[in-house]
Amino acid sequence: MPRHLAFLRAVNLGAHHKVPMAELRERLAEAGFTDVQTHIQTGNIALTTSMRSAAKVEAAVEDLLHQWRGFDVPTIVRSPSELQSLLEEVEATAPLIDADARRYVVFAKGEVSTSAQAALTAYADTPERCVPVGRDILLEIAGDYHTARLAGARLERLAGTALTARDIKVVRSLAEKWSSP
Repeated sequence: MPRHLAFLRAVNLGAHHKVPMAELRERLAEAGFTDVQTHIQTGNIALTTSMRSAAKVEAAVEDLLHQWRGFDVPTIVRSPSELQSLLEEVEATAPLIDADARRYVVFAKGEVSTSAQAALTAYADTPERCVPVGRDILLEIAGDYHTARLAGARLERLAGTALTARDIKVVRSLAEKWSSP
């Protein structure tokens, strides 16, 4: 059965959108997913299911979360090999700002169009830069994520699709934990 990696957008940030990971693992198991694992509290999930389509897994997880928690949680699914390939491509990309900038992998739910990619890369005079990497985005920030102008809602508006960002250190940990044979 296929293994999928699901990334939840904007959970467990502040007082809203709380999704306890231990309970989520239980709920997913009750819904028929197997070998369910989570990593930290930001909504990183590995699970196995007979569903082959990432879109079907996304819809099933989103429906479960909506029914259980009462709010919508965009979910972005990748295969373990897709995560490993994405990490390798990001690691091979030269620094966009400088070696001290913080790197984030921004997972895109839908397609980031060519025009959206152009808008995303137009920020050459800011302390944030991003480039498309496959269907996702590499974001570098020379400061704090929470004060960056090219992050969060603005980045999502420019991309034209739901996004969720993970620090490169988290992505490395996930690839090591869930993408290794």
